[in-house]
Amino acid sequence: MPYFVYLLECEDSSVYTGITTDVERRFAEHQNGIGSHFTRAKKAKRILYTEKHPDRSSALKREAEIKKWPREKKLALIA
Repeated sequence: MPYFVYLLECEDSSVYTGITTDVERRFAEHQNGIGSHFTRAKKAKRILYTEKHPDRSSALKREAEIKKWPREKKLALIA
């Protein structure tokens, strides 16, 4: 089953990074306050970027890599 690494923009312009098997479902969860503590507080606004991975392990590794990046590098990935 493929996994996706995704980046969301929140209402305060912060960028959230996560993984899921269904991006649209997970985005709806974030918008409805079921997602992470971060997006519950910051309010998910829109999906900025998705990246498909063959398995959970590779998606988790990529998520960890992206989470270490500064905001500017995350925005460059989106562009």
